[in-house]
Amino acid sequence: MRPSPMPRIRPISVASVLLLSGVAPMLAMAAPPQTWSLDPVHTRVMFAVEHAGFSHALGTVSGSTGTLVFDRDDWTTARLDVQVPLQRLDLGDAKWNKAVLASNLVDAEHHPQAHFVSSSVEPVDADHAKVCGELTLRGVTRPLCMDVTLNAVKRHPLPPFHRTAGFSATATLSRAEFGMTAWKNVIGDRVDLRIEAEALRDRSAGEPADDVAAPAEGAAPATEPTHSEPTPTEPVPQEPADQQPPPEPTP
Repeated sequence: MRPSPMPRIRPISVASVLLLSGVAPMLAMAAPPQTWSLDPVHTRVMFAVEHAGFSHALGTVSGSTGTLVFDRDDWTTARLDVQVPLQRLDLGDAKWNKAVLASNLVDAEHHPQAHFVSSSVEPVDADHAKVCGELTLRGVTRPLCMDVTLNAVKRHPLPPFHRTAGFSATATLSRAEFGMTAWKNVIGDRVDLRIEAEALRDRSAGEPADDVAAPAEGAAPATEPTHSEPTPTEPVPQEPADQQPPPEPTP
């Protein structure tokens, strides 16, 4: 009587092992963080600084650009790289704009951009995190931390219906740490920052193009201003000859 042949054992692939163990479905669910581009039209930095003890002057800088890598479910993977065009600074008065942009303060002629790059993101809860990194301003790099709130992640209701993430953030810096020590008796050292930002899903980074939606049936398509960066029209500011703040505007 012949012995029965030994059954052939087929090699098990790595994929089969992962599938049987349940690891493969978990890996499929762990999508990589998405890449977003800051919307310069809907991103603005506001700053407040003491004015001779009377009030806190308010100014804004519009037109910031940059990239955000962000996973709604895992803040720790977030990365932020932002450029802020300082020549877009606006204090509501042309003379004060020119004085603040001059070489003894912001020095926008030689350092036209501020640059922030994140180094760590510490989640607080599902919608809040502390984002820390390095801010380069006026050629000086110093650490800066921001308290960030996630406002929403959803498709924009207006064409072209981009998937959009919206954030609010606050931070504080010392202008002296960045070499801006002029006019100590007029301008306070503490600068409070408030940032409102919107970021659009970046299809060029290979993300799935799932952020296109048609308007509701029967609805007229809405329109929104084109998100193109306006060209600054202000001349490059020069340092005031007397190194003193300009006269207060006449009421």
